[in-house]
Amino acid sequence: MIPARTFDITVRVGCSLAYEVTGTASLMLNVQPLPERNHAVVFQALTLGNNLRASEFTDTHGNQVRRVKLAPGTNFIRHDAIVALSSQPDNFDLPAATPHAPDELPSHLMRYTLPSRYCDSDKLTNFAWDKFGQVEHGLPRVTAISRWLHDNIEYRYMSGRADLSAWDVLQRGYGVCRDFAHLAIALNRTFNVPARYVTGHLPDIGFPDPENHMDFHAYAEVFVGGHWFTTDARFHVPRIGRIKISCGQDAVDGAFSTVFGGATLTYFQVWAYQVARGTVGVGDPLDFSRRLDNRCMVQTETPYPVAPV
Repeated sequence: MIPARTFDITVRVGCSLAYEVTGTASLMLNVQPLPERNHAVVFQALTLGNNLRASEFTDTHGNQVRRVKLAPGTNFIRHDAIVALSSQPDNFDLPAATPHAPDELPSHLMRYTLPSRYCDSDKLTNFAWDKFGQVEHGLPRVTAISRWLHDNIEYRYMSGRADLSAWDVLQRGYGVCRDFAHLAIALNRTFNVPARYVTGHLPDIGFPDPENHMDFHAYAEVFVGGHWFTTDARFHVPRIGRIKISCGQDAVDGAFSTVFGGATLTYFQVWAYQVARGTVGVGDPLDFSRRLDNRCMVQTETPYPVAPV
């Protein structure tokens, strides 16, 4: 049994989107944090245009998705949330783990061992075994894969393309966080380790970012010894404050929106930054002068009287 986390950091996260519609269009929207043990949503608000018609469902990966009918013209969508988090880094409270053999894995996890649209692990088998086959199976190999990707694939902001698979990214040698995640997932799957794609927010807590990009972030999780472990080759260091929005086999399942019909995204802003508890409310104007992150020092506060989900 993993003990409950102590939430001693407050983060504001959200996004503002605008879609221009010509004709008829709808979308599947996936921007709200998933309920889980690593964070607790204190307050949140989701505004869907001028009372756009919407319904909600939970997909097969557990993601909370809204189907939204868009109106002709400009449609504004905004999500804003105050979230309580732990100041401890990724995986800090997870036990040492021995990987399961494929025949011992729970049936619902088997899909995370198979090739998918963007994680074409079947094309990477020879490369994976040549490069990592001598590394101890389990978390040591997961770590070795992350280190190699971090050292050998160049991160280029705004270089992402929706048609690139893990194999494609390996050939060109650079990409964005989505591409690092797809490669890490595909390489781990070649060793029958369940690996899934995760999207969410990652504030710069204890991690200065000179370029100061606030965007949705993509990374990977691997299932080893009964637990999901975070692995993020984009940074290859334990980070603080991840807020998961969605997960799945690859980016198809993790898109913040999937559009059907004649709609174009014309405005896009994402925010994820630490604030002092009680100083910012949902719906307040964005004020980045209140940021407590984007620095090496981690500023904590009295823990929230909130237990993780």
